[in-house]
Amino acid sequence: MQTPDALSTALIRRLILLSAVIFAIAIGYSQTAIGWGQSPAEFSADSDETLKIASYAFAIWGLIYLGLFAHAVFQLLPQGRNRPLTEALGWPAVGALLGIGWWVVAAALDAETTTIILIFASLLVILIPLLLKARQIRAMGRKDPELWLTAWPLMMLAGWLTVAAPVNLLTVVTGNQALPDVLPPTLWAIIAVVVVSVTALAVTARLRQIAYALPIAWGLLAVFVAEQPRNDLLAYVALTAAVAVLVAAVILSFRLQPARNTPPADPQG
Repeated sequence: MQTPDALSTALIRRLILLSAVIFAIAIGYSQTAIGWGQSPAEFSADSDETLKIASYAFAIWGLIYLGLFAHAVFQLLPQGRNRPLTEALGWPAVGALLGIGWWVVAAALDAETTTIILIFASLLVILIPLLLKARQIRAMGRKDPELWLTAWPLMMLAGWLTVAAPVNLLTVVTGNQALPDVLPPTLWAIIAVVVVSVTALAVTARLRQIAYALPIAWGLLAVFVAEQPRNDLLAYVALTAAVAVLVAAVILSFRLQPARNTPPADPQG
């Protein structure tokens, strides 16, 4: 049984998480509604000569925000309290949410270096704890509400940040004409696509949940759509990567397990 101090600390953390979700959503939508500074899509398109992502792809934030809000409500309800995974990921989720909220501010103000720091920090602060809890996530049943209301929203956030972080980096480096000339820009973009794809497969193989890979496949498909009019090679590399990530994620997440403890068949029928 938890002590009163422990209960108070847990309640404070849950309320902070709810506040962080509201902060991230409010910042994200107020920037678009009011139009102060650059939108995330405009920031990404500002110097996208190396790697471009179609602007429609950013609509995924609506689904991610919805999942994160559902998670914040769930962890406050009696059904969501004292759940090991939800408790363990509470503070990492707060860190990631504050990071993506402040990223919108930094992008609106065109604070380029700050956007790189914030987006990579937000990715790492949630992805590493998810990987550390991979065994627990793999053991969850399909009907476990913690799977859908904790693991899935946070994995989807981590998945989208896995795509957005390298795009952010290449955008800033390209805009400042700091892309190393040891390789042509297209090759740098292909390397980014390959790194994102390999990361998607490695993480999905450990988590065995498709939620992390879906936003990555979505983002790679948006690269294909954006690059097709100007760079066929990069476009079709991105398309191939998107299909590979999606197919592999389905296999890793839903593959049939061999029957266990099945008695041998009676040879006499």
